[in-house]
Amino acid sequence: MDIPADIFTEPDDVDPNTLSHLGPLRRLAGVWEGRRGVDVNPKADGPEQRDYFERIEMQPIDAQANGPQLFYGLRYHVHINTEEEDTTFHDQVGYWLWEPATGLILQSLSIPRGQVALAAGHADANATKLVLEAVRGKTDYGICSTTFLELAFRTDAYRIEVEFHDDGSWSYVSDTTLQVRGQDEPFRHRDQNTLVKVGEPDLNPWAQILRGKSGGHK
Repeated sequence: MDIPADIFTEPDDVDPNTLSHLGPLRRLAGVWEGRRGVDVNPKADGPEQRDYFERIEMQPIDAQANGPQLFYGLRYHVHINTEEEDTTFHDQVGYWLWEPATGLILQSLSIPRGQVALAAGHADANATKLVLEAVRGKTDYGICSTTFLELAFRTDAYRIEVEFHDDGSWSYVSDTTLQVRGQDEPFRHRDQNTLVKVGEPDLNPWAQILRGKSGGHK
């Protein structure tokens, strides 16, 4: 990455309409549900497969700048359940970000078991497939966990592939490489599902304010 001499000045041509500047992430904006999820996770007596259903909300945020670096993005919340349990099977929040100038795509993720990650990839604006990765030990696109997870279920790598379909749905496959205490070989924890849209996205806050001033309606 080329770092400019001026690392402080922010762009002056920022568009308040985030939905028009999301590149390939535009197809993720909205509210989604999927009932064909499959999870393969490690247990004491071997891998366990669980079927799950999920709801994902992805709403546009105002543009964000790191000096001259400019991102447009989506704030997301993933909520996953299984048919057998009333309690949440998986909960996750974060951001999907797109840098139009370089094609950089980021996914930040945080789960309430003491783990965060920042995965990165590149794609053009019309891409139908996204691939992002994060690796333990890296200080830019890495993974950070609690001491217990580091010692018992160490996460060495995370990879997610997203594929957009002609009917407007999209699917993902995520692989998390774990080193489980007491096991010689790494374990590949896999999740996959297909999502269909059940709700349209809102406008980002800046765009909502301008829409209100102009007297328009959603």
